[in-house]
Amino acid sequence: MKIEIDNLEFGYSSDTLVLKGISCTFDKPEFVCIMGPNGVGKSTLIHCLNKILKPSGGSVFINGKEVRDYKLKELSAHMGYVPNASEDVFPLSVVDTVMVGLQNDHKFGTSQEDLKKVYDVLRMMKIQHLAMRDFNQLSAGQHQKVMLARGLVRTPEVVLLDEPTSNLDIKHQLEVTRVLSKLPAQKNMLVIMISHDINISAKYADRIIMLHDGGIFADGTPQEVLTKDNLRTVYGVDADVVDVKGRPHVILNDSYDEDDIV
Repeated sequence: MKIEIDNLEFGYSSDTLVLKGISCTFDKPEFVCIMGPNGVGKSTLIHCLNKILKPSGGSVFINGKEVRDYKLKELSAHMGYVPNASEDVFPLSVVDTVMVGLQNDHKFGTSQEDLKKVYDVLRMMKIQHLAMRDFNQLSAGQHQKVMLARGLVRTPEVVLLDEPTSNLDIKHQLEVTRVLSKLPAQKNMLVIMISHDINISAKYADRIIMLHDGGIFADGTPQEVLTKDNLRTVYGVDADVVDVKGRPHVILNDSYDEDDIV
């Protein structure tokens, strides 16, 4: 699947644009992390890709066809989406909750093939032991892993993830990000993830898109994007960037006066 973004603009009001002149292309399986400060438009960008939001200007093309011309069901057949810390409530078991992600694949009943897909993705997320648990009784971290499984169960060509590891401890953040980073090679998928964790993104991403002031400030490999100057401009922080096994690792320099602490 090829996604082309051409001069995309979006504003929640007529006089203020959140996104301005966004142009980029996704044309191969890869693991892409979208980064930038809070409020810069990361979630807004992916919501313009999956038709949750309608752009104020510019266009988004999927395989040469504008997103606005897709029916939602048609788009969902190719694109998965996992929101940030979903508050969905399902009075269902984990298996049945993940099965919801296959709802467009059948009309009645559940086949053995459906169950195999569900258990395969539960094993991939290492939560197969939760299969028969009540979804509403899970912890926040378990809840998020089930929502990830639901978004991946169809093995879509593209999956959009809005901070999917935000409720996970560091061990499970690494575990989940490692799984996601392998999907392009293993499943021929394009994985686009919003992330605030600079070093985890640096360790696993094929490509990082850094947003700043409504536009794309940098787009490239972690080595190209995560530089001392870029971090200072976009995040307003002083940091050293060192090489660790061929990947950049960011070390923040926090110098302050005690009088500044409130």
